[in-house]
Amino acid sequence: MTPAQTLQHRTDGSDDAPVLVLGPALGTTWHMWDRQIPELTRHWRVLRFDLPGHGGSPAYSADSATALAERLLATLDSLGIERFGYAGCSIGGALGIQLALAAPQRVTSLALVSSSPRYGTPDSWRQRGVVIRTNGLDPIARTTPERWFTTSFAAAQPAIVEWAVQMVRTTDPGCYIAACEALAAFDAKDSLGGIGVPTLVVAGAEDEATPPAEARALVAGIPDARLAIVPGASHLTPVEQPGAVTDLLIRHFTTTWQESAAGPPAPAPVIAPVPQQASAVAELESGERAAQRSDAFEAGMKVRREVLGDAHVDRATEAADDFTGDFEHFATRYAWGEIWTRTGIDRRTRSVITLTALTAGGHYEELASHTRAALRNGLTPDEIKEVLLQTSVYCGVPAAQSAFAVAQRVIREETTPEDRRAAEEDNGRHGN
Repeated sequence: MTPAQTLQHRTDGSDDAPVLVLGPALGTTWHMWDRQIPELTRHWRVLRFDLPGHGGSPAYSADSATALAERLLATLDSLGIERFGYAGCSIGGALGIQLALAAPQRVTSLALVSSSPRYGTPDSWRQRGVVIRTNGLDPIARTTPERWFTTSFAAAQPAIVEWAVQMVRTTDPGCYIAACEALAAFDAKDSLGGIGVPTLVVAGAEDEATPPAEARALVAGIPDARLAIVPGASHLTPVEQPGAVTDLLIRHFTTTWQESAAGPPAPAPVIAPVPQQASAVAELESGERAAQRSDAFEAGMKVRREVLGDAHVDRATEAADDFTGDFEHFATRYAWGEIWTRTGIDRRTRSVITLTALTAGGHYEELASHTRAALRNGLTPDEIKEVLLQTSVYCGVPAAQSAFAVAQRVIREETTPEDRRAAEEDNGRHGN
């Protein structure tokens, strides 16, 4: 196995003990579980791992929970580990859900800490990526304490708060953005019923990132699940309340450990084709075309949301009525489902072309939304500037001047960290 196919890891505890895997949160390293290790290793061989680009892990980014699960399973394969219990925090919880669904024969039991069936909105994660591309990880690192810890804990434990800030600040930006993309794409709401192992769901009572309501949604969807709410804890519950989390994990994995390996799944039945009359075949072909149109619309809506953002698409669809609804459906199916989904060129290049065409046509309202899309597709503000300079030669200076004004406003809105933007707005209200 190469470093790109596996995850950096360490093991503690007896080699003869059953294996318990601990998954980290976004922006952390395996050290977030340090205070659980002394007790857990009395019962299990504990394996911890770092996400790509986190800690000392090589920066081979992974932008989906599926890719992370594949790398973790490859890591376990390289160690000869077949069956294991799994506990994960935040994105580590998303990885645990993916493992339980994709490799049910290997996961014996599951604990999901500070987790959710869907982590916020795709828009919020892609906005974070835009901020990081423009400003680096420092703005994210500086706001980490308020997302991870209660106010009282942060005041009482300044050394831990500084450790958390530095942990985020030293993460590889590209890998952090890829992990944001993984969370943007993760949605297990309709799949939770497929989790077939005993599951403990743990939530911090004061967690605003994944509040207790998200934990209750997990418990409602997973057939064999129970809920534990930890008082005096925010998002990084294992760090803020290590004793409570350790006790919960020990009780859960001790009582739910499954010794016997699951048997192989039964093969799917083979269904012989039924001869069709010509009229039935024609109906089938018509149904296939309708299905293809439906598939194109669904694919188009997914890409449209990824590129333009949930807020923009929601406004457009909510504004549609009997007069404009058919056009909205057509545009989503054709422009987004049949053109933007093509693989001949990447989305960055499509954004360059779109910015140029909209400038040439004077479609400045659309230019604003597609400037935001260009940032989400990975173009930097400097690259957008170069695109608009190029358009000034071939589309005319007045058109480019108007485009620069639109793009400048959007880039300022999208790349200013939230704390600085709030301060500027507050200063404006007070005339400062």
